[in-house]
Amino acid sequence: MSIWNVPMSLDGLNAMGEGNMLSFLDIRFCEIGDDYLVASMPVTAKVKQPMGLLHGGASVVLAESIGSCAAYCVAGENAMVVGVEINANHLKAVRNGEVVAKAKPIKLGRTLQVWQIDIHQQQDLVCSSRLTVMVKSKS
Repeated sequence: MSIWNVPMSLDGLNAMGEGNMLSFLDIRFCEIGDDYLVASMPVTAKVKQPMGLLHGGASVVLAESIGSCAAYCVAGENAMVVGVEINANHLKAVRNGEVVAKAKPIKLGRTLQVWQIDIHQQQDLVCSSRLTVMVKSKS
């Protein structure tokens, strides 16, 4: 059974990212499951720190972006979600290629949601993040 309360498609999700941080970092949604979202981000110069590794902040941007989009799609079109806390454990260095993030809910409350976002490169867990968002009415 699906948790989503907003009609969505990969094209629609990717359109939400146009003209903002998601498009700047080339973050693209690539899979919608019944209770999860998946997005990818290429590891290019845009997302590397001076030592040539994937910047931890870029991983956090990926995690918060996918988690916030997922939270909105659960909360519904009359809601807005705002991040209140995010943490990230950077577990493995990445120099190139692509990373893939998967967001799954931990808690889906009326006013608070908690999401687990794991970022992988192939089989390796690169970053484990948890995002808490507040759900507010648009009006």
